[in-house]
Amino acid sequence: MARLNEDNLVRARELVALYPHKRSALIPLLHLLQEQDGYLTTDGMQHVAELVELTPAEVRGTASFYDMFHLEPVGKYLVAVCTNIACLLHGAYDLVEHIEQSLGIHPGETTPDGMFTLEDAECLALCGNAPCVTVNWRYFGDLTADGWDSLVEDLRSGRLDDEVPPHGTLSRVRRAVGLMAGGAAGSTEGVAAPRPAPDLATSRTTPAVASTLAPGGVPRDAVAGGGTQAQAAGADGRAAGRGGTDAGAAVTGTEDQ
Repeated sequence: MARLNEDNLVRARELVALYPHKRSALIPLLHLLQEQDGYLTTDGMQHVAELVELTPAEVRGTASFYDMFHLEPVGKYLVAVCTNIACLLHGAYDLVEHIEQSLGIHPGETTPDGMFTLEDAECLALCGNAPCVTVNWRYFGDLTADGWDSLVEDLRSGRLDDEVPPHGTLSRVRRAVGLMAGGAAGSTEGVAAPRPAPDLATSRTTPAVASTLAPGGVPRDAVAGGGTQAQAAGADGRAAGRGGTDAGAAVTGTEDQ
């Protein structure tokens, strides 16, 4: 399919209506087009240009600037492996080599069955769970070779379809209102109920908050900083004592004379 289909054309017009200027909807429309076809077709970008009253060259120039947009077909699952410093130190290159062997492709290539496209990515912002990968922009952290094999099996079998939609679906939450002038709230009449979020306690994907948690779900700063907090409390007490020795100063409990 090239141009937006009837349903997505309705969604596109709804998106355009959220902005004071049509061209402001360009990037959301490109995501919508990529959701439809898995990548940005030439005819599709022409259609988007018509909707926002830009030239096809302007639309293509924007699309080619951002890594998340693809101008050529990719697999159903776009796998990006982080090889930046935190992941590198936790074996990212070994993981890339294992993924290459398991899929039979190198970064920038797609498997013959069209299921997987592999990318070598810079920081994916889940350093606390290194090494990490994203599959269609959904996070999987603390990934080992065995963990990858299990992940591939789950993806191929469809067991993760609720968590990992086909490539191009950036968000399954349909926007209903835009930024209203003067802080006025938009009407929610006729808006469908939001899709229930996956139970992150049992899901395979790794929420970003997990990078701040130690094993058992305890915040890392609480574990590492327990002694620090005690030291801080003692320092406050010492400061209060020193403050109290100055007869001319009011004792505040935190004032350090």
